[in-house]
Amino acid sequence: MSKLPKEHKFIDFSDYGRPIARLIANSLKNTNFTAIHVTIGFIISGLIAIFCIITGYYWLAAFFLIFKSILDAADGELARLKQKPSYTGRYLDSVADIILNAMFFISIWFISNNTIWICLLAFLGLQLQGTLYNYYYVILRNKVDGDTTSRVFEYNTPIALKGEAQKHVNVLFGLYKLLYGAFDKTIYTLDSNADLGKILPNWLMTGISTFGLGFQLLIIALMLVLGLKAFILPFFLTYTLMVFVFIGIRKLFY
Repeated sequence: MSKLPKEHKFIDFSDYGRPIARLIANSLKNTNFTAIHVTIGFIISGLIAIFCIITGYYWLAAFFLIFKSILDAADGELARLKQKPSYTGRYLDSVADIILNAMFFISIWFISNNTIWICLLAFLGLQLQGTLYNYYYVILRNKVDGDTTSRVFEYNTPIALKGEAQKHVNVLFGLYKLLYGAFDKTIYTLDSNADLGKILPNWLMTGISTFGLGFQLLIIALMLVLGLKAFILPFFLTYTLMVFVFIGIRKLFY
């Protein structure tokens, strides 16, 4: 099921792996594999990518970065197919993403001549980009009667669903708030009235989709295999300026 009505669907550059993700999910539908198993799979894929980056196997690193992105989509697809959503899986996915992102950037810093400060600022920029994309995307879905299972920002610990332990939800939600809270607050401060504005056009959402994690990992993969490892961190640091461009467009016209 699409998250948006047909007329509001946009080309999402970060979601290129969705067709393969659906194939993987369908192949696991009648097995004992759960969405959390797939999440563990993308964690393993990400760790392999990090090892390959550090050891100089950039083509393999690119493969596992993209495979990680595909599995990142497949876990949610499998949860929907099996009709077994869980907050444990929801927050484990997000916590794993941000930790892996930090490790990706540290490994790239290790093999390049960039300073640790460029690494840190680029990572912060990467996360701000992803937060803005999610912010606008969830608002859009709520405005056009699309999928409303996601909230713009997470504030309160949810009640565990059937089949999961509340203590697991509590721990993972606490980690989620710790790791993402500052980014959520920053984006909300920059554009607190976004939900009161007009529906964002498809072309603008397509541009903002370049902030999605799938596209970010694709850019890293391409730059690694093209021998541009020294430019990866400066690219993401510089591209963070587009956060203010997109927010400015939203405020001026929508």
